[in-house]
Amino acid sequence: MKPVYHRPLLKVSGEGLAGEQGSGLDPTIIQGTAEQLRDIHGLGVQLAVVVGGGNIIRGMQAASQGMDRATADYMGMLASVINGMALQSAVEQLGVETRVLTALEITEVAEPYIRRRAIRHLEKGRVVIFAGGTGNPYFTTDTGAALRAAEIHADVILKATQVDGVYDSDPSENPDATRYERLDFDEAIQKNLRFMDQTAIQLCRENGLPIVVFDMSAPGNIQKVILGEAVGTTVTD
Repeated sequence: MKPVYHRPLLKVSGEGLAGEQGSGLDPTIIQGTAEQLRDIHGLGVQLAVVVGGGNIIRGMQAASQGMDRATADYMGMLASVINGMALQSAVEQLGVETRVLTALEITEVAEPYIRRRAIRHLEKGRVVIFAGGTGNPYFTTDTGAALRAAEIHADVILKATQVDGVYDSDPSENPDATRYERLDFDEAIQKNLRFMDQTAIQLCRENGLPIVVFDMSAPGNIQKVILGEAVGTTVTD
């Protein structure tokens, strides 16, 4: 089978890298994620990844506890750089060339984000990991993913989560919650479905960027999405 997406952007949450411990980095999860990225790269796609930092600190949560919001958000951006470096190390140990590009200037550990440079890395077959969010406080990593996807002309955003798609209500609280197989952007916005923040959804809508929301913990799911199999929920125009 051939990939149906040729330049996907995968959004990985920081919490997804923590495993059952809920915080920090789980080496087993990191290794499993790296192996999935290697397998996707082997399909010949130009793979970009945006990684969050919620396993180390969540800006909004820290702000709600009294920390200055901008300071908390910058700490979250730095946390995403740590996660990006960990993922880069694991992927490169599997023989795949990788670059971390960060919106914050930390030249000792990562390249500064430059749009044309990112595209050139992708064209050369390198996995590109975007860290540091947008580089600005008050924006989520989801918005950062939508922004980077639009800038590099990605053809899809793969939103990796802990559930198997988008539901009409929280499935952990409502056993009768219904999962959508397909959604359009207008419905997602009108119903305020919180699989991504509203700014990110609007940005995807304006740029015609489809979103696939799926459970990353199921082995092989990322590759199934890339190959066009029906996994999770697809959000389009």
